[in-house]
Amino acid sequence: MSEQSTASQVAAVVQGREVSEFGEFAPEARRGRVLAITQVGEEVLHRRCADVGPELLGSAELAGLVDDMFRTMYAAEGVGLAANQVGVDLRLFVYDCPDDEGVRHVGHVVNPVLDERDLDVAVEVESEGCLSVPGPHADLGRAERATVRGVDRDGQPVVVSGSGFFARCLQHESDHTVGKVYVDRLSKRERKRVLKRMEEMREQVLERRVERTEELVGELEGSEGA
Repeated sequence: MSEQSTASQVAAVVQGREVSEFGEFAPEARRGRVLAITQVGEEVLHRRCADVGPELLGSAELAGLVDDMFRTMYAAEGVGLAANQVGVDLRLFVYDCPDDEGVRHVGHVVNPVLDERDLDVAVEVESEGCLSVPGPHADLGRAERATVRGVDRDGQPVVVSGSGFFARCLQHESDHTVGKVYVDRLSKRERKRVLKRMEEMREQVLERRVERTEELVGELEGSEGA
């Protein structure tokens, strides 16, 4: 069982590089704060975000935003989060997402560009949801493999590739940075259904996020020495 054996030796793929040890949470989350998540309909979600300029690369401001985004993502029980989902108009996303082989991928990408060549591969139709559309999911076709190129918060080149569920995550988060929410890719009828279901589920989902935020404090403190 070679795939299972490989997965057991790789704790995670961090910023596109395999590591043999990695904690339950990205270390950034211990430094971050939980921010409010924007919801579909808010203007910042529906326009292309501004590029992160050279004056921000390597700054404490950008590092702090990455920290906050990781913690917010974990509090909302997500696998990816873009900056405009916390109200910040910058092209940046973070992720902590498994692929279909169970390998965990963790990292962040600044000014991501989705490799168009990968979009010509086979399409998989699977259920997809979004933290900015609290509650419902819908079936959506995505390329089964994706590659994103950009830089990290210090301006160093980053190339992240994945297949299956992780490829879906990369495409979903890249969409956010250009002002597209997954419901924008649905038919008008399906989009209407999803948004109606969101209204029915939203309160319960947001209550769960408050509970999870409180639980996360103890879990992060407990994992600090791990």
